[in-house]
Amino acid sequence: MQYNAMDHLMIIILGFCVALAPRYIPLLFFSKREIPEWFNDWMKYVPISLFTALVVKGIFISKTYTFVIHGNLDLIIGAVVVIIISYWTRSMAMSVIVGLITVLVLSFVL
Repeated sequence: MQYNAMDHLMIIILGFCVALAPRYIPLLFFSKREIPEWFNDWMKYVPISLFTALVVKGIFISKTYTFVIHGNLDLIIGAVVVIIISYWTRSMAMSVIVGLITVLVLSFVL
């Protein structure tokens, strides 16, 4: 299938709309309302749980959607290092940088 310039422009515009809607609609909805305290407490855990789900899927689920433990030793060790660094420093940037370096080094060594 061949795409022309107008197709690319439409894809960019639709991608913009899809990316904007989940950010703008809640802001529009909640800007005039009082958010309950229980909702704020609950929302603190959403980024952590989503990030954990993505990491666990990336490490333990194969391309054929089967659970695997072997073959990803560098990723598993990297995840453990990130958990330790995150707990110790409480810095997301430091955790990501150390995790990337750890996985890079281990992928060459293992």
